Amino acid sequence: MTGARSVPPEGMRLVFEDDFDGPDLDREVWLPHYLPAWSSRAATAATYEVRDSCLFLSIPPDQGVWCAGDHTPPLRVSGIQSGNFSGPVGSTVGQQPYRDGLTVREQQEPFWGWTPDHGYIELRARGVVTARSMVAFWMVGLEDDPRRSAEICVAEVFGNAVGPGTSAGVGMGLHPFRDAAVAEDFEAVRLPIDVAEFHDFAVDWTPERAVFLVDGAPVRTCPSPPSYPMQMMLAVFDFPEQATGHDPVATPSLVVDRLRGYQP
Repeated sequence: MTGARSVPPEGMRLVFEDDFDGPDLDREVWLPHYLPAWSSRAATAATYEVRDSCLFLSIPPDQGVWCAGDHTPPLRVSGIQSGNFSGPVGSTVGQQPYRDGLTVREQQEPFWGWTPDHGYIELRARGVVTARSMVAFWMVGLEDDPRRSAEICVAEVFGNAVGPGTSAGVGMGLHPFRDAAVAEDFEAVRLPIDVAEFHDFAVDWTPERAVFLVDGAPVRTCPSPPSYPMQMMLAVFDFPEQATGHDPVATPSLVVDRLRGYQP
């Protein structure tokens, strides 16, 4: 796993591509906030730059806590998503609620950017993490119907699972949430990669199975994944309570070179 660009399966055609070549995010595809219904757009705005043909998501030292006083454990996050939806203020209708009974604080208008329901989906990215931070690329159901809530996690890397320059535990698999048709099937697989360098993280997704790949090599296969439209989620997280008191001054980041989608 050298970080060389991988090749999609034979017989697939490119249907989506974002190489982050423009001066800013494509707002027809991306919302630069992380689950704003449970807080507000103002309080969930991502810290990001688009430059050098890459998206840089980061968490500077002065960035505030997400959903302050409610989410446990406290976290800071910079994320973007390709869909957004909620019910009215005070309702429980929203995406990826983090506890039972959570209610909408700021109603969100429906926004659907790129929300595929199958295909070969590949992210080329690298992460700068410490023991208290993580980077992730995952896909979730739109939750316009609460049952369409499952997650396909393509890559999730915690800094405390990284051997600097040598290896990383890369989480990948399925989470059902409120979708009874999907089984929990998730594992963090230790791979001989340097996450500070660019790698290709992909899923080959059909109604029958989801095959997870890193740099073109299959790593895991999960049967019976969700088969409805899903939105893209890209984020870097920081967990202040995991500070050791000896943490260097660091700004965790997720650097994305490109995201591509292929279909038969």
